[in-house]
Amino acid sequence: MRPAGPPLRIVILGLTITSSWGNGHATTYRSLVHGLVRRGHSVLFLERDKPWYRSNRDLPKPPFGHTQLYEAVESLADAHAAAIREADLVIVGSYVPDGAAVGRLVQELAGGATAFYDIDTPVTLAAVEAGRCDYLTAALIPGFDLYLSFTGGPTLRELERRFGARMARPLYCSADPQPPPLAPGVAKPHWDIGYLGTYSADRQPVLEELLCTPARLWAEGRFVVAGPQYPATLDWPANCERIEHLPPAEHPPFYAAQRFTLNVTRADMIRRGYSPSVRLFEAAACATPVISDWWPGLDTLFRPGEEILIARSAAEVLRILHETSEPARQRIGARARARVLAAHTGDHRAAELEQYARAALDRRTHQSRVATA
Repeated sequence: MRPAGPPLRIVILGLTITSSWGNGHATTYRSLVHGLVRRGHSVLFLERDKPWYRSNRDLPKPPFGHTQLYEAVESLADAHAAAIREADLVIVGSYVPDGAAVGRLVQELAGGATAFYDIDTPVTLAAVEAGRCDYLTAALIPGFDLYLSFTGGPTLRELERRFGARMARPLYCSADPQPPPLAPGVAKPHWDIGYLGTYSADRQPVLEELLCTPARLWAEGRFVVAGPQYPATLDWPANCERIEHLPPAEHPPFYAAQRFTLNVTRADMIRRGYSPSVRLFEAAACATPVISDWWPGLDTLFRPGEEILIARSAAEVLRILHETSEPARQRIGARARARVLAAHTGDHRAAELEQYARAALDRRTHQSRVATA
């Protein structure tokens, strides 16, 4: 798939692309960068070398684009100033260590368009308002040509009107296509329902209600939770398996081994809505039916009851598990997969980003002409 115009030189300074440990950023960046490269663009990904990612790198040398590690903001400027100056688009991501300093550096050096990619928009804005965000400040927001947000909906207008973003645009997470699921009857799912995600204190009560409580009420059921950083003090049901960490390559077989998978959303994301997690798209791409908590905007991505199932209580989860026939379950999974392949792959996100970047570059050119007229 070729770009709509000349290939772009893109520099991304993101949290991590080499390690999926304890974060959803790596899989998001991998899908996006792979899509950009497939469209013919040149991508340099710059990642701060942190010990917790250094010891958990499941893709130390991504086979798409070019990835380099740096030690500090000072070494970033020394080694990569030329690349930042010459790029058509430079993106700074949320949760980048010393991100505010990185953002200032990019805004000072960049000769092309600049963007902030927020994969944590509700959390970021709450922290910016409280003056406790170390990777973005209110003063930096108007300095970016683009504010790319994984939260869509009304938050985009708020970013422009309240925070002074020049162009706020949605850039949701995505999932690259997986091989078609096994034919019916070839393999029986091992778990009735599972969950994949890093521990979060504000997600845990919902996880307890929608997975742990059903597990305790249905002793014959098979449940699983995969992800790191869960406190050792948590009391898991006896029929709920725990997996500490799964690298992305193991996500598809993990989803395929579940009859249903659970999507649980952080409280800040629920309040703002329109904040789909990368796990939601990953599971759907594997044709595993998703049971999700409800948040505004979910029905703009998947059709409830047809492509995704909604549950607000343990009783509703158990009703789905007990009453959904196998043909109905497979139909829901197939429809969800079709939706992802039609609108939510890395190629779709790359095309969207390309469109936004060209618009931002055109705007800069126009403003430069007006200033010199």
